[in-house]
Amino acid sequence: MDRNRTTEAVHPKTATKVITITSGKGGVGKTNIVANLGITMSQLGKRVMILDADLGLGNLDILLGLAPRYNFSHFLNGTRSLEEVVVSGPEGIQILPAASGIDELTSINDEQRTRILSDLNGLLASVDILLIDTAAGISSNVTYFAAAAHEIVVVVSPEPTSITDAYALIKVLSVKYDASKFKLLVNMAANIKESQEVFRQLSMVTERFLDVDIEYIGYVKYDRNVVSGVKRQKAVRQLYPETDASRCLLSLARKLSDTPLPAAVTGGGGSSFWEKISRDTTD
Repeated sequence: MDRNRTTEAVHPKTATKVITITSGKGGVGKTNIVANLGITMSQLGKRVMILDADLGLGNLDILLGLAPRYNFSHFLNGTRSLEEVVVSGPEGIQILPAASGIDELTSINDEQRTRILSDLNGLLASVDILLIDTAAGISSNVTYFAAAAHEIVVVVSPEPTSITDAYALIKVLSVKYDASKFKLLVNMAANIKESQEVFRQLSMVTERFLDVDIEYIGYVKYDRNVVSGVKRQKAVRQLYPETDASRCLLSLARKLSDTPLPAAVTGGGGSSFWEKISRDTTD
């Protein structure tokens, strides 16, 4: 097979920024962060698609009060195209919903993952930002979608177990997948001082044992209105745009939206999302 020809076929025609948002521990509010960031980025004028990559236990659609007719299980079993699975969400965001309660989707094989990413390429011509919401933990699905993205955002809460599990995730991505740059987002922090202390603790141990760069990009303040939004199946940015959490999310969305694509994507070398697809489809 002609490698150059294959690479040309799978690389996106537009500079779609791919951001994976992940966590070492469940319960840190990661999916809620993804939903609100997507909505906020759309409000800022970006064309956003969200891939729910928690393939066997997806709940992004539930969080936003959606009832999709199809999901990833229909795509993987060949009954629907990826385009048919896409649903429209709040503020015009596009969502690729995962299935829920389907065990075999929690550990799909490399061929299936490559098929997802390759077919996804055809949908990105009109997308500025692709957000990938992974499951929590260090499963092969999580590490694959994290390592393939342009940027990896690790969501952590102030709980010690969350910090420990975030380190474990970063370690796996660094040692096994050569990931070297991470962005840290602290969720449910009481204030900026607490969030910066979380960053200090995590960066201290990574600097000692790992060769990685962790960038603190901000925090989302603990806010009861977020819980209220979850119960009503609405994003806090929709219901309470002026509340503390919403202001934090707006700042984060601006920061992530305005960051230029990494040098690996614009010609500086290194591994990137679309380069990984090329290797997988030609090996």
